[in-house]
Order: sequence, then structure tokens, then C-alpha cells
Amino acid sequence: MFLFEKGSVSEELTTNDLKRGLAQALDKLGSKKKVLVLPPDITRLDSRAGDLTRYIHKYYGKALSAILPATGTHFPMTAKELTAMFRDIPHNLFLEHDWQIGVKNLGFVPAHYIGKVTQGRWALDWPVQVNRIIVEGGFDLILSLGQVVPHEVTGMANFTKNILIGAGGTENIHSSHFISALCGIEQIMGRVETPVRRILDYAAEQFLTDLPVVYVLTVIESVGDKKPVVRGLFIGDDRECFLKAAELSRKVNITYLDKPLNKAVVYLDAKKYKSAWLCNKSIYRTRMAMADHGELIVLAPGMMCFAEDQALDILIRKYGYSSPERIIQYVSENIDLRNNLCVAAHLIHGSSGGRFKITYCPGRLSRHEIESVNLGFADLKQTLSTYSPSALKNGFNSLPTGEEIFYISDPALGLWMHKKK
Repeated sequence: MFLFEKGSVSEELTTNDLKRGLAQALDKLGSKKKVLVLPPDITRLDSRAGDLTRYIHKYYGKALSAILPATGTHFPMTAKELTAMFRDIPHNLFLEHDWQIGVKNLGFVPAHYIGKVTQGRWALDWPVQVNRIIVEGGFDLILSLGQVVPHEVTGMANFTKNILIGAGGTENIHSSHFISALCGIEQIMGRVETPVRRILDYAAEQFLTDLPVVYVLTVIESVGDKKPVVRGLFIGDDRECFLKAAELSRKVNITYLDKPLNKAVVYLDAKKYKSAWLCNKSIYRTRMAMADHGELIVLAPGMMCFAEDQALDILIRKYGYSSPERIIQYVSENIDLRNNLCVAAHLIHGSSGGRFKITYCPGRLSRHEIESVNLGFADLKQTLSTYSPSALKNGFNSLPTGEEIFYISDPALGLWMHKKK
């Protein structure tokens, strides 16, 4: 059921448009006594979910009982981040998602279905796990907020992913990520129908239908060097809402290039990108645009670790980024990696397989640390003197030296690919 729909490739939704659209949708739902909001975390700041959560708080007042950021495996949000993203909302309303022990098992997506949608690449039962409060909290409305944008695991982010992965548990996060790696990131990014998406939707149809979930989905476009523009707002309780948002996202968030990129430079805002787990979006979102033997330079001033979870960080350091074949072999031979399949997926997704060079310029990791995981290293300060974000515009740049580069100020807002891909 659609509650609100507004958006197009030329639309520029204002703050008032978002407020009015949300209010219209909530009016249709009638009064509520106990509301839960599931927004993304600070890494999805541009989604406008922070603003939408504030409007929901004002609309429902005391009926808004809790806010659970769908952090998945990310760091819990700090007080500073909560204030920055959700200003004026009391911090005591926020809960932390514990993806390891804070979830409830609802059942399984059967192995035969998994095998069918993955074409035999994976055929084990998929556990359906969600944060306990979602199913035990007694809410009469659960609002799942977020941005629909190309994504490396599900093809397009959000919708059922927000609940089943963002607020999911160890087993389903591990296996969903590894399934995407087995099926090939280049066959998934930017596509609506993917193996993991089909698994999530199957799980939702079988185990979440009794929950009063309504999805509030935005589509955001990065427009040159201007502030990102809201192109769409879609609110509803079924798949049609997601499909409409995904259709628009594919039009405004995918950039098709006439030629592959010999050199790309990506900048990662230190407030959002602190780990390779997140910084590697620079690789995921550009890999289909990179030329063979080209170079991707990643400016990552906030990068201080490989994963937010210490155990996962240790495994990344142990095995390093490598080809799918080698990582799959490591999985078969090593129980620690086999028990942490999202790391295996991350190591596959974060490698170019030797096709192009990846050079990281981290703010708080050493040359030894970067090179030990099979990535290239360059000094951040020195590289910034050559490729200064303040002097670059999004897209192609011709430098005084005569060098041509392609610059991206935030990879989370899109997907870049060569037309032949």
C-alpha cells in the first residue's frame, strides 16, 4: 500500500516537501500509541533520515518509544554523532543494536530456495535474525527509514535489508555478504533483482508480515559540487514502494562513462569513514569504471582500522584482500574465516583481483598495516598536496601537470561504470 509517492529525475524536494509528505503518510495511518523508528547510522548521513526522524519525533511526541539505528556491524553511534544527525532528539530514546547477542531467531529460509536463487553457489539454510525489540517490543508502528542507492550486497540498499541485515544478527549478516561475493559484485551492484534481495524478501514474507512495518525511502542525487538533492520520497508497506524508489535511484545514482578510468581519486569524509569496512565503498562503487592497469587513489583521513569489530579487524589483517579463488580456498581451510563469512566477502569485494591498482592514503594507519593486507599505500599529506579536494570538481579534472583524473567526493551516493560493463 502506497501512503505517499513523489519523485522524478528532475524533482528537487525541499525540506517542506519532506515534512508534508511524511505528515500525509502518517495521517493515513491514524493515531499510534507505541512507535519504533529504524533509521540508518551516521555513515548514511546524506539519506535525510536524520531529518525525517526529527519530524517523526515531533509528530508522535511521547508515542515515539524508541529509535534503533540499523548499524549492522558498524560502530554504535556516539553522542556527538547522534546530536549531529538527530539534533533536538533526547539521547535516551536511542538504543544500540548488538548484532552478536541482541537478536532473535525467527526461522530459516530453506536451503533449496537459497540454492535456487544462487544457481547452486550456496545451498544452506539462511537464518532469519532480527533485533529482539523489533519483534518483542509490542509496537503498533515500526518506521524503517533510509536511502535507496546501489549496494554491494543486495544490489540496491534499503527496504527489507534495513531490518534483516541492518538490524540483523551474526549468522544472517555473514551468509548474506558471502552469498553476494560468491555471485559476483559486478553482477549485483545497481540491480534490483539479486540473490540476496530475493532471500530477504522471502524471509520478510514468511516471518515479518505480522509486524506493522512501514518503509520511508528517499532517493538522493549528488549534483556536481553542490549539496546532494532529494529526488524522491516513497512511503509504503510493500515491495511496490521499494521498486518505485529503486527505479528512480537507478536513473539518478548510476553514472555511465564513455571510457574507462585510468586514474580515479576518491575522497572519504572523516566523520563518516573510519574503517576499511566503510572506506572500501570507494572500491565497490568504482570498480566497473576502472581501466585495466589503472589506479584508484583513496583519500581517507578518518581511516583508523579495518573493521569496527575487533575480531573482524584481526581477520582482515590475517588474510588480506585477494582474489575470490584464494579467499574461497582460505574459507575451506580455516575455521576462523569460515565462522566469519562477512569478512571473507569483504576481502573479495575489496580486491581488484590484480586488474587495477588500489592506493590507500589513510589518516591513522601505517604503511606497514596497509601493505600487509595487499593494498597500496601513499602518504596522505603528500597526496593531498597533489590532489586537493578543494581544488577538484566531481568528474573529470585536468591538472596543471597535464594529468587527467576522475574525482569523486563521496562514493556512497552513487555507482560509476564504463558503458560496456
